[in-house]
Amino acid sequence: MLSQQLTEKIDAKVGDITQEAVCAIVNAANSSLLGGGGVDGAIHRAGGSMILNACRELRSSRYPDGLPTGEAVATTAGELPADYVIHTVGPIYASCAQACSELLKNCYVNTLKEAIKVGCKSIAFPAISTGIYGYPKREAAVIAFTSVNEMLKEHDLKVTFVFHSHADYEVFLESVAE
Repeated sequence: MLSQQLTEKIDAKVGDITQEAVCAIVNAANSSLLGGGGVDGAIHRAGGSMILNACRELRSSRYPDGLPTGEAVATTAGELPADYVIHTVGPIYASCAQACSELLKNCYVNTLKEAIKVGCKSIAFPAISTGIYGYPKREAAVIAFTSVNEMLKEHDLKVTFVFHSHADYEVFLESVAE
């Protein structure tokens, strides 16, 4: 397994985010919160019905129209080795125009705020919006790393970026080293 410590509080690795033994795993969700493809589908499949039930409850109460892009909300992690899943909806690159970078930054910042709110000290992020949502990977990597690193100046959390492929991991490392 590839893994690299980037700062005292940030690591990057290749792996399966559903296997991370951290306080919170981040779900790159769609606004429905009811599962989907990619990371979202993998988390729902691995975590079991408790996650879906918690998301249905959120849809019937706080988010009847779905979770807005850039926002974050915590649920149980079900059968995952984490305590929580924090769901965030990344921007769809083709339709967010000048707001893209701010929306993506909000995903990371609001997710960390939610993690702090529930008492977490460790969290694992996927590469939000870089799959089917089409965000350019290099640009997304810089936003992710910068946003997280800035938040960690004032908060004591351990962050791991978990990439599904070696290629995505390498793009991230190259991007944040520039």
